[in-house]
Amino acid sequence: MEYLVHQLLDEPTVKEIREILLSEEASIWKDGKESAGSLASKVKNNFQLDKNSIKGTELIDIITRKIRSNELIKSFTLPRKLHGFMFTRTSQGQGYGTHIDNSYMTSGRSDLSLTLFLNEPETYEGGELCIQTMQESKEFKLEAGQCLIYPSTNLHSVRTVSKGERLACVGWIQSYVRSIEDRNSLFTLDAGARGMLSKHGRSDELDLVYQAYGNLLRRLGD
Repeated sequence: MEYLVHQLLDEPTVKEIREILLSEEASIWKDGKESAGSLASKVKNNFQLDKNSIKGTELIDIITRKIRSNELIKSFTLPRKLHGFMFTRTSQGQGYGTHIDNSYMTSGRSDLSLTLFLNEPETYEGGELCIQTMQESKEFKLEAGQCLIYPSTNLHSVRTVSKGERLACVGWIQSYVRSIEDRNSLFTLDAGARGMLSKHGRSDELDLVYQAYGNLLRRLGD
């Protein structure tokens, strides 16, 4: 599994975040090019909330706590560090052309990228997150509160918004395990072990599976 789609926030939480972002208290939106690299800045056309915004900092803290406490996301990403989180606002006529995230940012290494959708898909047209794999391009336009986590090694873009406005929170994850293949194998092993525990309960055999998982994580991690 190269990417994960998951409901991170419930409807009341998303609504509260959206109302705060659109209020006058958090109205310090800057040109998104300010946070882009030299190449990405040429294709980036959106706004991002000022990182020094007190309200923005408080909301990002809520979101990162949710991520760290989510067992499925932790199993999929093996997070060592969550970093670079920001709120983005893409209005009519804006988008983000094809680019790849910087391998190393001032805040950390980007192994996985995360986009959290903050408004319902029917409230805007366009704005799909497009991720290119070796064989195809996948488009995602998720429900409010759902997040998409995918390898930062993939080229991706945001389609031009033709109507309405797209609100999102984006950020990056530095994993204990750099390799996509190794993370996927560990995620599958962990999912199988959790399924066995739920279905059959604790056993000596399951202890051996968890032992293998832990030892693999030690060997593959950094």
